[in-house]
Amino acid sequence: MRVLLKAQFDTEKGNEGIRSGKLPELLKETMDHLKPEAAYFGPDEGCRCCWMVLDMEDSSQMPATAEPFFTQFNAKVSFTPIMNAEDLQKGLSQIR
Repeated sequence: MRVLLKAQFDTEKGNEGIRSGKLPELLKETMDHLKPEAAYFGPDEGCRCCWMVLDMEDSSQMPATAEPFFTQFNAKVSFTPIMNAEDLQKGLSQIR
């Protein structure tokens, strides 16, 4: 299933991660491991944030995916099921 991962980083932990180089390392490792369809980075509600579009085969992947963001950067993490235009058309065609 395609999901949108949103990780909103704690400002103080993010600052430490920038100074130490750990934040860029985490993002690179995460992207190399998860191979997101798309990834975006920017501010959200005054905090550093990343959004990644991922394909998750099973919900059991959520803990391993989220835990580095939680433990290293005190991030708020959410997973939202999403669709692209093809998924939407497929879903709408099944409505009777």
